[in-house]
Amino acid sequence: MVSSSSPDPTSAPTRSLLGFGFWVQGFRCFPWMAVNFFLKDALNVDPSTLQLLQNSANLPMVGKPFYGVVSDAVYISDQHRVPYIAIGALLQAVSWLAIAILSQSSISIFNMSLYLLLSNLGASIAEVANDAIVAEKGKQPTTSTKSSQSSSSGELQSFVWMASSVGGVLGNLLGGIAINRFAPQSVFLFFGLLVALQFFLTITVRESSLNLPKSPSNVGIRKQLTELSAALRKPEIAYSVTWLAVSYAIIPALTGTMFFYQTQHLKIDSSVLGISKVFGQAALLLWGVIYNHRLKSVSPRKLISAIQVMMAVLMISDMLFVKGVYREMGVPDSVYVVAFPGLLEVMFFFKILPFNVLIAQLCPPGCEGSVMAFVMSAIALSLIVSGYLGVALASYTGVTGDDFSRLPLALLIQAVSTLLPLFLSSFIPDDVKTKPRRKKE
Repeated sequence: MVSSSSPDPTSAPTRSLLGFGFWVQGFRCFPWMAVNFFLKDALNVDPSTLQLLQNSANLPMVGKPFYGVVSDAVYISDQHRVPYIAIGALLQAVSWLAIAILSQSSISIFNMSLYLLLSNLGASIAEVANDAIVAEKGKQPTTSTKSSQSSSSGELQSFVWMASSVGGVLGNLLGGIAINRFAPQSVFLFFGLLVALQFFLTITVRESSLNLPKSPSNVGIRKQLTELSAALRKPEIAYSVTWLAVSYAIIPALTGTMFFYQTQHLKIDSSVLGISKVFGQAALLLWGVIYNHRLKSVSPRKLISAIQVMMAVLMISDMLFVKGVYREMGVPDSVYVVAFPGLLEVMFFFKILPFNVLIAQLCPPGCEGSVMAFVMSAIALSLIVSGYLGVALASYTGVTGDDFSRLPLALLIQAVSTLLPLFLSSFIPDDVKTKPRRKKE
């Protein structure tokens, strides 16, 4: 006999596990800020090499569909989500603690890259499991009405989004301060101990306490791949994911170049950069609140297209900043750096919240982990392509670590590229009918 309502998808155990997990996920910016300065100052890399290393370290994120399929199909001690969060935390702890205990003179670009790859492998495995739980719980209605189901999905997505944003705020704020006061290895050690704590806390959680929807434990990877393939062939999913991937990949990222421009050319202090990123993460947090209370009913196509336009506007603003327009108006460089670059950096991720809610509604029951993992993998691969295109653009325009005279041209090309995906915005569904999970008799 089936009860008339399912357990609350935002119950205390779920909120605790996901809240801390996504908070740590957001806090990952804490050691990565130190990585940027360590590569620039200790290993003396140039802007292009820095950006290549940053993006290459994200390659494990591309494997998320495989991790998702495995977590959907392979159970560990009758659990298929929580153990993978623990494994991910353990891999991160091992990598960051290894970097922390090595002497600075013994660290090369090669072994640094290997440890960063291992860290991101662990992070991607944990993120896949966390995203799968959100997708599964978001499809569990608290009442029999479809509107309540959709609301529940958006509520949980907003909760974890805000948890990640809070972690990002603290990570960037503390990271900017720590870089000036402690050696990079101390920063790496602190974060290594934090993810070690996450590992020990996670292994104390039983998945049964999360009240996840029941699914057979003997599905098998081959069958799961078949279901994933079938889900991705659904036009509304295939077109949406394609558009999202293109909307990121087509934009040549200039993060490494802008980092050198701010720190080498403008001599902006690391604490200012930290505050800038805090400002951006605070905007992410505010975005989660606004979306949850005001924008869940807005068409995904209109909302995501509007975000794309705002990104282009901020890129034009960066171009004016580099040309000195704001300086001539009396705005100090440090004030602009605090307010705008951090906002532009996080606006790239504004699209993910409404898009994840959209995909969670479209995703067929039983393969939430693999579908959501595929989406995040597509985003990761697109951002890597974007980073490589940014290196090519900097080379094409002649921007180097010592010559930024043609940086405004590069930023203009970047802004124009950001507007191009709008011509294919019809790929995003304009109205989504939520289909509830079938109940078993």
